[in-house]
Amino acid sequence: MSLRRVTTLDLLAAKREGRPLTMVTAYDWPTGRLVDASGVDCVLVGDSVAMVVAGRASTIPATLEQMIYHGEIVARAASRAMVVVDLPFPLQHLGCRTAVEASARILKETGCQAVKLEGTAGQADVIAAIAAAGIPVMGHVGLRPQAVHQLGGYRMQRDIDTLLADARAAAEAGAFAVVLECIPTEAARLITETIPIPTIGIGAGLHCDGQVLVLHDLVGLSLDRVPRFVRQYADAKLAISEALLAWREDVLQRRFPGAAETLG
Repeated sequence: MSLRRVTTLDLLAAKREGRPLTMVTAYDWPTGRLVDASGVDCVLVGDSVAMVVAGRASTIPATLEQMIYHGEIVARAASRAMVVVDLPFPLQHLGCRTAVEASARILKETGCQAVKLEGTAGQADVIAAIAAAGIPVMGHVGLRPQAVHQLGGYRMQRDIDTLLADARAAAEAGAFAVVLECIPTEAARLITETIPIPTIGIGAGLHCDGQVLVLHDLVGLSLDRVPRFVRQYADAKLAISEALLAWREDVLQRRFPGAAETLG
């Protein structure tokens, strides 16, 4: 496997060639190493860290400092995949200058290769400003977890005209790719066929240029409800629980440490 870093040009070439793209979240050193070693194209340090790692009810509490902290760790762990870090709420709504300054901090202090921001066509000027500063930007339309209260919960977004307008605006403003979350498969197909940049789906069906999942959902480590669009490829929660119970029992029965684990 090549160790050359994946770039925005690689993602655009994949769309042209019809090669599906892959992106998975990571939040720390071991998961960053494991996800990168799997050969995925992108590692996303999502503001989902607020829920998955910190136990919050939504992504809204994620802070810029928190994203920089986790982003720097993952960027050091990943040597091949493009590392993308989320711009947390509400920085993309505070004006172009604030968004550029925050994105620049993320890029400089983490060593990542791109930022991702949630937004509608109303944030096109922010995407354009960040891209003009030389910072690659990934868009995010459809269900936007940072706007969960405005959208009335984690609901499928079905307004095809609005979805297409938001995706087009992101592409025209200079985004190099766009995440499509929880939208009808036919809407995702239309957007993917219409815009020139890659689409990466989550709960958006098979017709996107790529797919993304939260690592903890993918490996069965999530402690709360798992979305219906997730396929779990392992049961890490069960494996960890069984290991802890077995270790505790060995300690109680004085079977651990044994001769192999005893020093001197």
